[in-house]
Order: sequence, then C-alpha cells, then structure tokens
Amino acid sequence: MSAEHAGPLRVVAVTYSPGEALEGFVTSLAEATTRPVEVVLADNGSTDGVPEDVAARHPQVRLLRTGGNVGYGAAVNAGLAGAAGRYALVANPDVRFEAGAVDELLAVAARWPRAATVGPAIRTPEGELYPSARDLPRLSTGAGHALLGWAWPGNPWTARYRREREAPRERTAGWLSGSCFLVDLEAFRAVGGFDPGYFMYFEDVDLAERLGRAGYLHVYAPSAVVVHEGGHATRREPHRMQRVHHTSALRYLAGQYPGRRNAPLRAALRAGLGGRMLVSYVSGRVAAGARFQRRADDVGRAARRTRTP
Repeated sequence: MSAEHAGPLRVVAVTYSPGEALEGFVTSLAEATTRPVEVVLADNGSTDGVPEDVAARHPQVRLLRTGGNVGYGAAVNAGLAGAAGRYALVANPDVRFEAGAVDELLAVAARWPRAATVGPAIRTPEGELYPSARDLPRLSTGAGHALLGWAWPGNPWTARYRREREAPRERTAGWLSGSCFLVDLEAFRAVGGFDPGYFMYFEDVDLAERLGRAGYLHVYAPSAVVVHEGGHATRREPHRMQRVHHTSALRYLAGQYPGRRNAPLRAALRAGLGGRMLVSYVSGRVAAGARFQRRADDVGRAARRTRTP
C-alpha cells in the first residue's frame, strides 16, 4: 500500500441535530470503500442526541465538539486538523454513498495529480442530478442566474454557470459542492483551509477559487455516486438560511471586486442581493431557485463505461 493510502481515511461530517440520516451515512461507508475509515463528527451543538448515539455504537466514529454553532467551514477545519495521509473526505451527514463511491473518487484522484478536490455525481432521492460541478460565478452569469433561474431554469446564464446541458463526464470544474468531496490535505492546508468568515454557503466556492489561484484543479467524477437528501437546515430555519445564503453570496462576489473604484459595483450587488433576499422570504419559488435539469441516469457505472480522460 502506498504511503498516501496508508492508514485509515479521515471522513469529516459536520453535524447539527442530523436526525436518523446520520446512521445511513456511517453504514453506507462500509460499501463505499475497502479502506478503513475514521469518521469525525464535527458537532456544532446538536441537541437530538444522535451524534453521541452513533459514535457510541460505531468504533470508527469519533465525536468532536466544536464549542457551538461555529459554521460549516470552521467545523470542517476542526475535523480535518491532524488528519494523516494525502486525502480526506468531507461530506454532509445526510449523504448516502453508493457502492464503491469513495474508492472511485480515490482512483480518479490518482489520474489527476494536480486535483485539490474530486467530487462525485450527487443524486437526489427523486433521481435528479444535482449540478454539483459548476463554473466559478462571475458577475454576468451570477446576475442572470439569480434573477431568472427561479422562473426560467434553462436560461443561458444558469446553463453556462451550472453546465447542465453537458452529459456527465470526468472533467475539471470551477468549483465542486462542499456537500461531498475528496480533498488533497496538502493543498487544503496550503491555502489555509475553509475561510471561517463564511458561516454557511459559498465557503466551497471561495475555497475552490483560492485553490485555483494556487494552481490546483477541481475534478468532477460522475463515475462515483452519492445520494444527498439536503435541505435540513433550510427547512428548520428558512428565513435565516435565505439571509445567510445571500450575505455569503455578497461576501464572495464583493471580494472579487475590491478597491475604491469598485465601490459603486459593490453597492449595486448589495442592493440587488438584498432585494432578492426579501423577495425570497415571501416566494417559495424564488427561495428554491432554479430546478434541476437532468435525470441521474448516466452516472455511476454508465459514466465509467463512457469515461473520457
């Protein structure tokens, strides 16, 4: 066994009263990889007792209390601290891994030595393909997607940003969804990990942008598949999550246009995103955003048969 694959693979999940989904997350890992794993539950203040119960029943699971609801990125940083080996896996606790998914991510990573992150195809429970491998948001695509995506999901700006018109294939992406990805620990540490200034949302976009500037790649691997339920935090606190989503978007986009000469643009971004946030409070369609545009029928084994390096 190579040095980079020696020892257990660190798997980090951030928990916040995750409910019964956490048991499925842990048990599905057994079919997803032949490697031993050490699962760290970076707990942000759960009150349902589930992380404690799962850790007590599974010897490979360790509970790490972060000290409060410190946010997603900060909790992942804590969970990855001290991890050995080259790679670790970061995933939401409501993810279920399909057979061989983690081993497939490791195999793809071996083909792309400059990959800082490798992400699977993410299937919804309804069989839709979540657009998890996107281009970095730019002003034009971001504005078009935010303004039109909820009403016209197939608009050209959303299509360019989410790349849903392409058949799933192994390729590079601007960023990969933080709900599940394999990460190169050396690359992650080289850029300082997640920015804890993002409480939730856009921390994965920001990380990908910084890794890209450092010369690393992000690789989409639809030959590996996970199923993600999603929406737990949004259902519990919809208005708060909409506020966090829009403020995180503002933080990221405004950061791309620094300096005094870009102050009017940043003010326009603040006004536009603030207006959309208020509309999302009263419109479920706006809050939900653009509907997914593909079925997840050509991922997993189908993607392996049509692989194009």
